[in-house]
Amino acid sequence: MNPTKTRKLGRTEIELTQFGFGAASLGETFALVSEEDAQATLQTLWDHGIRYFDTAPLYGWGLSEHRVGNFLYRKPRHEFVLSTKVGRILRAPAVKEGFKAPWFKGGLPYDHVFDYSYGGIMRSYEDSLQRLRLNRIDLLAVHDLEVLHHGEGLQAFRDQLANGGWRALEELRSTGEVRAIGAGINERGAIAWFLENFDPDFFILARNYTLLEQEALDEDLPLSRERDTGIILASVFNSGILVTGPSESAMYVYDKAPPEIIDKVRQLERVCHRHNVPLAAAAIQFPLAHPCVTTVIPGALHPRQVEEDLGYFQTEIPSALWADLKAEGLLRQDAPTP
Repeated sequence: MNPTKTRKLGRTEIELTQFGFGAASLGETFALVSEEDAQATLQTLWDHGIRYFDTAPLYGWGLSEHRVGNFLYRKPRHEFVLSTKVGRILRAPAVKEGFKAPWFKGGLPYDHVFDYSYGGIMRSYEDSLQRLRLNRIDLLAVHDLEVLHHGEGLQAFRDQLANGGWRALEELRSTGEVRAIGAGINERGAIAWFLENFDPDFFILARNYTLLEQEALDEDLPLSRERDTGIILASVFNSGILVTGPSESAMYVYDKAPPEIIDKVRQLERVCHRHNVPLAAAAIQFPLAHPCVTTVIPGALHPRQVEEDLGYFQTEIPSALWADLKAEGLLRQDAPTP
C-alpha cells in the first residue's frame, strides 16, 4: 500500500495521507523520548511524505503538542493536516513541589480539569494554538467523553457539551477557524450517542476495529457509514501486542496483555507466518479496507520505528491470508479485507 496516497475524510473535502502519525508517543506515554529523537521522528515522517499528524493536550500534558508544533510551524501550512482535541484544560498544580502528572512515563508538570462547556472548548482550542505555535488547526475532536474517564459523572459532562460545548465547535467550523469537528472514541456506544445528538464530521476510533477486535462492525461503523462520517483509526496495534507479538510482556490497551489475548495473537501470528507476512503488516493494513476508514495513525518513539511501520504498510499481502484468517475464525466474516 502507498502511505502517501490520500483519501477524503468522510463527507468533508479534507484529504489525509492514508498513513498518518499519532503523536501520543511523543508525550512519553510509555517511555521517555529525547527532544532530538522526537524531532528526528517527525522529520522522518515528513521526508517520507506523511502529511497528517494527530495530537492532544492530554499526551504528556502538553508535551506532544509542543513537540509537534515545534516541528510543523516551520513547514508550509498548506502542506499538512493537523488534528488536536478539546475537553481538558491544563493548569498549574495546586502543590507544585515534587508534582508528577499521572499516567505518563514523562511529560510536563501540569494538572488538568475537564471542561466541555462553551467557554471550556474555546479555552482549550486557544491554549492548543499557543502550544502548537500555529494560528489554525484543521480537525478538532472532543476527547474522552466516556465512562472510563468520568464514571457516574459522565452525564453532567455530556450536558456541558450539549448545552454549549458543541455550539462552540460548530462556530469554529462555520467561521473557518477549523475545517472539521468530531470526537475521539474508545468505548462502544459512544459513536451512537454522538450521532444521535450532534453532526460530527469524523471520529478518531481507538480500539474496537483492529486485526484483533472487530466489535465496531456491529454498530459503530454501520452508523458512521450511514452518515458518511469519516473514521481515523488509532491504536492499530492495540497498544503494542500486534507489533511486538504474543510475548508475556506484550502490552494490550495500555496494560499487560491477558492470557486470552496473548493466545489469540499467537494464532493470528501463526497464520501470518504461514504466508510469510509480518503480523504487524497485516494489522496496519487491515482497517483501511473498510470504506469508512480514511487513515491509520500509528505512533513511534524513534525514526527507526517510523521506517519499520512504513515497511509493514508497504508489504505485499496475499488475499489467501485474509481468507485463512476468516476460515479459522480469527477474523469476522463480515470484515472487509484489502
